[in-house]
Amino acid sequence: MERKRWECSALPNGWKMEEVTRKSGLSAGKSDVYYFSPTGKKFRSKPQLVRYLGNSMDLSSFDFRTGKMLMSKLNKNRQRIRYDNSQSKGKPDLNTSLPVRQTASIFKQPVTKVTNHPSNKVKTDPQKAVDQPKQLFWEKKLSGLNTYDIAEELVKTMDLPKGLQGVGPGYSDKTLLSALASALHTSSAPITGQLSAAVEKNPGVWLNTTQPLCKAFMVTDEDIRKQEDLVFSVRKRLEEALMADMLAHIEEDTGDAKSPKDESDDEEMETV
Repeated sequence: MERKRWECSALPNGWKMEEVTRKSGLSAGKSDVYYFSPTGKKFRSKPQLVRYLGNSMDLSSFDFRTGKMLMSKLNKNRQRIRYDNSQSKGKPDLNTSLPVRQTASIFKQPVTKVTNHPSNKVKTDPQKAVDQPKQLFWEKKLSGLNTYDIAEELVKTMDLPKGLQGVGPGYSDKTLLSALASALHTSSAPITGQLSAAVEKNPGVWLNTTQPLCKAFMVTDEDIRKQEDLVFSVRKRLEEALMADMLAHIEEDTGDAKSPKDESDDEEMETV
């Protein structure tokens, strides 16, 4: 492995950044980034840095891969703070109702508010919890939003089968994916899509709110076999990647455990 270490100017004095380039295995050519505190503590990810430095500095615009502050994110954060401060100077919010979940949730509804005061009592209305109205085309609220991984890199959107076609105004593949994910999480009924052909003429009138925003479709045995083959292939690649990563970490730990005496012997050999 090839190691490069230097001072990180975006972090407090004494912090160092190390880039390790792998030369063997399936991940050859790829590099890992680590950070070291002035006391020598090692950090492998941005969440670890946030937990360690979160109270002393803002790392929301810090790029873990490059060790720099991204000015675009920094400006957005400043604009958001100014906007929040301006909104807080307006009329006080006297609404004490609980927030409503806007996305699909695997947790049971509704959310229960719990307080520690002994005289407080929590009141629930089962009928209200069951018959809550559902907003039409709520999936469009999520349009334009992207998903990023822990390294702040854009996650590729899932490719849906060609047989799945969306319905409704301004639908897209991302909107359809959100609708399908919500239906799978919140409903125990079969997912069939919109069975009525009239929904294409007037979705606001003929839309079946219990089904996602897609045309009727059928899942065949061939589709199931293709999906099983795809899952098997992905699991095999994941197994190979995990094995290569484990071997790389073992090699790295072995190199870190090299004694100072061995290093001095190597230097004497090079001098001779």
